[in-house]
Amino acid sequence: MPGKHSKRFQTAVAEIDADRKYEPADAIEMVKKTASTKFNESIEIHLRTSADPRHADQQLRGVATLPAGLGKTVRVAVFAAGEGARLASQAGAEEVGSDDLIARVEGGFMDFDVAIATPDMMGKIGKLGRILGRKGLMPNPRTNTVVQESDIGGAVEEAKKGRVELRMDRTAIIHSLIGKASFDSSQLMDNLTAIIDVVNELRPAAIKGQFVKTPYLTSTMGPSVPLDLASTLTLTGE
Repeated sequence: MPGKHSKRFQTAVAEIDADRKYEPADAIEMVKKTASTKFNESIEIHLRTSADPRHADQQLRGVATLPAGLGKTVRVAVFAAGEGARLASQAGAEEVGSDDLIARVEGGFMDFDVAIATPDMMGKIGKLGRILGRKGLMPNPRTNTVVQESDIGGAVEEAKKGRVELRMDRTAIIHSLIGKASFDSSQLMDNLTAIIDVVNELRPAAIKGQFVKTPYLTSTMGPSVPLDLASTLTLTGE
């Protein structure tokens, strides 16, 4: 028998108008208000889509760089040698190496949040696919984590600013962090806008009609706040 929600959660639910679809700015204020635990809760966007994830041409996958960051230190590992390694270190990557870093990962080292590689390293790190793939850390050109040597510095800096990978789960829902409850409302709005920009840009061409059906904001331990669909999808950073 499922457990009952806490009094804190029930109080938070009572704050939300169940018959209302909230404008993005109002939803952000509400989700900050209902993130009432003692720790700094994460704030997430959940987008239910009309896609069928079983079909490759209806998949969505991309990366959004969050202007206000993620609210945490992002640890970057770079698989590169020579000049690429030098540029990665200069840009602030925590771990840089080639065969030596590969051996450490094979031995169980996973103390990083993003992995970046130069194209010449991909043949070598292919054997790490089962290790990195399980964590969603396998470098991929589509997520700007396989880059030319000259672009390593920019890729590391982008990763450390705060980037989120956008893709559907098996139920056709896109989930993404947009920040922390401690962020200013304007910071959360900037991050939300960056995500919606990417979702609109990468909308699968195979989808006819409405792609995003229902958007929600929520905090780690709080209830979901329904967003107004039209005003959410028209958010733009331009």
